[in-house]
Amino acid sequence: MPQDKAPRRPRAETPKGFRDYFGAEVTERAEMLAQIAAVYHRYGFDPLETAAVETVEALGKFLPDVDRPNEGVFAWQDEDGDWLALRYDLTAPLARVAAQFRNDLPFPYRRYAMGPVWRNEKPGPGRFRQFYQCDADTVGAPTVAADAEICAMLSDALEQVGIPRGDYLIRVNNRKVLNGVMEVAGILDPADPDRFAHERGIVLRAIDKIDRLGETGVRALLGAGRLDESGDFTKGAGLAAEQAEVVMGFMAARRETGAATAARLRELVGPSQTGSDGVAELETIAELLDRQGYGADRILLDPGVVRGLGYYTGPVFEAELTFEILDEKGRKRSFGSVAGGGRYDDLVKRFTGQSVPATGISIGVDRLLAALRAKGRIGGEAAPGPVVVTVMDRDRMADYMAIVAELRAAGIRAEAYLGNPKNFGNQLKYADRRAAPIAIIQGADEAARGVVQIKDLVLGAKIAAAASHEEWKSQPAQTEVARADLVAAVRRILDRAP
Repeated sequence: MPQDKAPRRPRAETPKGFRDYFGAEVTERAEMLAQIAAVYHRYGFDPLETAAVETVEALGKFLPDVDRPNEGVFAWQDEDGDWLALRYDLTAPLARVAAQFRNDLPFPYRRYAMGPVWRNEKPGPGRFRQFYQCDADTVGAPTVAADAEICAMLSDALEQVGIPRGDYLIRVNNRKVLNGVMEVAGILDPADPDRFAHERGIVLRAIDKIDRLGETGVRALLGAGRLDESGDFTKGAGLAAEQAEVVMGFMAARRETGAATAARLRELVGPSQTGSDGVAELETIAELLDRQGYGADRILLDPGVVRGLGYYTGPVFEAELTFEILDEKGRKRSFGSVAGGGRYDDLVKRFTGQSVPATGISIGVDRLLAALRAKGRIGGEAAPGPVVVTVMDRDRMADYMAIVAELRAAGIRAEAYLGNPKNFGNQLKYADRRAAPIAIIQGADEAARGVVQIKDLVLGAKIAAAASHEEWKSQPAQTEVARADLVAAVRRILDRAP
């Protein structure tokens, strides 16, 4: 009689499009976010944490990847029949909060939020389905002074975390200008805003991909469509050649100065009132930033910025890092975008029926961390681990834990070895893997004499690698100190460490 098969063991692997983060990565992210939060706090913004799960109705349908079956979100139906989804950004939850607590919050409401978001999109190299965002938004301020302030704050945040001036540009445009251009191109009817909405969505996503696809790729998406290298075909907006030329002219409107760019945009929008209003807003933003000392070396007008999300209604911005890195094939290329945002005056209106102006920025945390590593600002020498207290006698575990507690009380990171203490060599190997700067040793003899051995693992490694036997004698890596002097001795070693 055949035996039943053993139950299949689960595979120990992350789901496709997801990843795990370990010690140094988590620490580096936390430190960078703390620096950004300090800038946001200085500007008067308050922190906000929202739930990871929202109703699908509250999230709305604003993701750019609308051709996917579930429109890019991870969604499910609960026992009450309501459809829920993991948030795909931090802006849609803010709109819900602003509507839900509108009688309790001070308006304009300034908030920043940091946390993971989820998108059910096709994963690829460096493209994950879960990633961190860091947002700052002002809700309830109709003036474009709020947009200018967001751009200035983003500039300060980039410099705060270690992106020097000259290595980044914040580019600013206005959706109203693009709408004016699309009026001229014949794909936006002010009397019937829903007409040509599908085509406009394709145009927006096409322009947003100019850096990746180039002019030829964008022209293809404005027309019949584009066949990519994998053989996948993306249907285009179906614009006639003359219509596509108007859109391409808009993308090439950037000039040497903001005033010259604005003048060229006025020509392109022609009689469109919406387009004219957008140009005026850009001119105001440029003036406000200039008066605060943010020149075109940091923040400039650029019609090439449109942002792919469909909820933007006015100014839009994007932070691009301009320094070069080597890609996976060893080719030089600019690092690219690490943040983006804009004005979304109609998002809260979905809940309240009343227009509530809002504007904000979102930083791609993983992208910015990668940029800091590329600049050598983080990820150099490994951060030191904890002091490791070895265990010579398992019956004296309380004594070793007392040593650990004393070190921790003095503000020193420390831990006792909790593995099998039988092999002392394995304990030192563990300390090396933990990047421990010091190992504390106390056997029965040391305990009877009221002393401990302090092993300077950093110095020991240097001596073992490069020093002669005489240098071992003149600069010992292991010393004996009185038990009462333990904390002071450890502190001296840590203070002299590089």
